[in-house]
Formats: sequence, structure tokens, C-alpha cells
Amino acid sequence: MFKRITFILLVGLLAWAYQAARPPPPNICGSPGGPPVTAPRIRLRDGRFLAYMEHGVPKQVAKHKIIFVHPFSSSRHDLIITISISPEVIEDLGAYIVSFDRPGYGESDPDPKRTAKSLALDIEELGDQLELGSKFYVIGYSMGGQCIWKCLQYIPHRLAGAALIAPVINYWWPGFPANLSSYAYKKQPPQDQWALRAAHYIPWLTYWWNTQKFFPKSSVVSEKPENMFSRQDWEIIRNAKVSGREKHKAYATQQGEAESIFREMVVAFGSWEFDPMDLQNPFASNEGSVHLWHGDEDKLVPVEPQRYIAEKLPWIHYHELPGGGHLLPAADGMSEIILKALLIKE
Repeated sequence: MFKRITFILLVGLLAWAYQAARPPPPNICGSPGGPPVTAPRIRLRDGRFLAYMEHGVPKQVAKHKIIFVHPFSSSRHDLIITISISPEVIEDLGAYIVSFDRPGYGESDPDPKRTAKSLALDIEELGDQLELGSKFYVIGYSMGGQCIWKCLQYIPHRLAGAALIAPVINYWWPGFPANLSSYAYKKQPPQDQWALRAAHYIPWLTYWWNTQKFFPKSSVVSEKPENMFSRQDWEIIRNAKVSGREKHKAYATQQGEAESIFREMVVAFGSWEFDPMDLQNPFASNEGSVHLWHGDEDKLVPVEPQRYIAEKLPWIHYHELPGGGHLLPAADGMSEIILKALLIKE
């Protein structure tokens, strides 16, 4: 009798654990009961839809065509690269910028088969369907900056130039010395260390780990500002330069967190098919350039791994900003400096 009761309890516990770890299905835009489709969208090679938004000068007259990749828990509306740039400067540069909702975010369909390579191919197809030409620029911020490594690996032949702004790093990239990755990893709050371990080692538990109530989840997911922002970041927030993001916060994850932020964590911190530190210069003839921008007081993404990457890849133009935090592109004049460095050849 005791063994039978134990068996029943064990089966019940496993059934509960399975249900708790299993995320709810996504609430697809345009499906019955799902969020409405309001954005222009393209249909991708596998039938998924990708939502986008156009900014700057008309692409028909643009000198430079740019695809912007948004950060974590964000959307096509969060074009932080334009916060401190006047429309007149954008016009003078002749810049056309298209932002898009990454898979599972906003109004872009989820991609349950998403990999490091698939997003780069999404970006390439976006450029093709919008007729941006044989080459275009890519700019990514934070988690979007991490995505630029994937473009440099998988579609370098399509790039006119690239900018990575405070790009998130993967502590398990094999090119990092063990002591450096360990040092940078331990600079993260303890709950973030555990959340990243879950995403890397037990990805199928990522949703449960960040939604359970037993212990603290990722501070980034729960948006605890004391762990995220530097002195410069707080000054930017006080000046309300990034306040507009709040109204689009719910929009970003309206199809569900499982296929947006949590799948992104799995892809970002899982095992990659390549190591960014093995990349070759896509602009060996100096026909374009790659820039990496980072603040030395960034509390969200440690600066030390970026310095190491810059040493390993000397063809990258590395810009380290003293006193800069994670909201670096929203600082006075920074977005203009970043754009001009990428677009204007000296």
C-alpha cells in the first residue's frame, strides 16, 4: 500500500511539474481572440509574418538604408537610436531606418524553431522584400546588438556596415578565457546568474524559472532598476528621454512571454553554432565598417568582455564611453555620433 501511494504521489508530482514548466500557447496576432494586426508585415519564407515600421527619409531617395534591431522586452516602436537626433540631421544624412518586431514580439509571429541563424535570415529577407538593395546597414542595441553578431556570421555579404550598441554577451562563448567569463558572470546579481544558468543548461525550464514564486527570478525580466541602471542612466530617466517606452511595454509581449522574452533568453544564452571571436572582417577592402559602442559603467552588460572582443577582433572600431551606462544611445548627442560614425566615411 505504501509503495502504491508513493507511486501515485510521484506520478502526480511529475504531472504537476510538467504542467508548471509547460508555457501557455502564444496568442497569435490576427487569430480568433488574438491581438489585432495594425502594422505593415511581410510574409517570410516559412509562412511567418514579420511586422515593421519605417522612419527617416523615403527609401526611394535615401543615401543609407538601415535595419534596426530592438532590445529585450521591446518592439519596433522602441527606436532608441533616434532619441537624441533631430529630423533635420536624419534628413541631412539621407537615412532611411526600418525597425521590426522580432519573432514573438509585437505583431511578428513566433518562431518556435528559432536559432541564431534564423533571425539573420529574417533580417536578410526583410531587406529583400522591402527592396533595400544588395547591401544595407544593421544597428542593434542591447539584446538587439547581440543579434548583429549573427548578421556578421550568416549574411556578411549583405552588409554595408554594422553597429553594436551595448550588445549583450553570452558568458558561454568558448572564445572567452574562463577567468574572464567567470569574473563577468559573477558581477551579475545572484538571481540573474541562476536565470542564465537555467536558460543555458535547462532551457525547457526557462519559462517556469522566471514565472515561479519560490525564489527571485531574473531582475531584467522583473525590471528591478536598482540592478540595471548606472548614474548616467538615472539622469537620462529623470530627463524623461526614454519615458515613451512604457506605453509600448505591453505591446511587446502581447502574444505571450514564452515565445518572446523567454525563447529569446534560450537562444541568446544557449550554445551557439559559432563563436563571435572567430569572425572574419567582412570589410577587408575598407568598403564598410563595424562599430561596437559600450559604456564603462554599464551595470547590465559588463564592459570587460567587450574589451576582450575588441582585442581579438582589431578590425572592429571599439568605442568605450567613460561614465556611460546601458542607456548609452539616449545620452545627449550619442545617437547622432553613432549614426555619423557608421554612415560617413572619412
